Amino acid sequence: MSTIPTSMTVIAIRSPGAPEMLVPEQRPVTPPGEGEVLVKVAAAGVNRPDVMQRMGLYPPPKGATDIPGLEIAGEVVALGAGATRFKLGDQVMALVVGGGYAEYCPTYESHCLPVPAGLPITEAAAVPETFFTVWYNTFERGGLKAGETLLVHGGSSGIGTAAIQLAKAFGARVITTAGSAEKCDACRKLGADVAINYKTEDSSPPPRPRPAARAPR
Repeated sequence: MSTIPTSMTVIAIRSPGAPEMLVPEQRPVTPPGEGEVLVKVAAAGVNRPDVMQRMGLYPPPKGATDIPGLEIAGEVVALGAGATRFKLGDQVMALVVGGGYAEYCPTYESHCLPVPAGLPITEAAAVPETFFTVWYNTFERGGLKAGETLLVHGGSSGIGTAAIQLAKAFGARVITTAGSAEKCDACRKLGADVAINYKTEDSSPPPRPRPAARAPR
């Protein structure tokens, strides 16, 4: 196990603006707190909130780090008090409140999942944000079951692609919308049963026929 340094390189936001505002900085390594693990980051996901934060449109929550990055994958290198779910050296992917664009990132162990065998670490880093969101909203709250139909708007987005794959994996039928023929094709390749280009196709149901008028008695 490598020694954990006291400082690390992070990607910080120099000031709100274009991608050039992302700059490397040296920051202290934050040790894991109670119920947390420290992850040596191998890869970090890029999400819309990260882009919006860089543009100055999505400030981090009060008390959270200003370092962007909401999902990571890497190796557990330190355990906080009470953290027992993982052991040192485990490969995990995690949803974090921020700080993913760094060499080391603390996160709650309850927000981590083991990286499945055969899944590249760079792909694992792109799982938590979208798949956690889809799983909670579609299956835990929505109760989607096999044989049911799921409508996914924006099927080629990060959330959309995750929703298509998860719904099909659990036996649901998927109808999705997207804004171009290429995006619709991508949705079908992921398993969508129907993909509607909302810019060229009318997805609204046909009007109900009006009942025939009856002559008064």
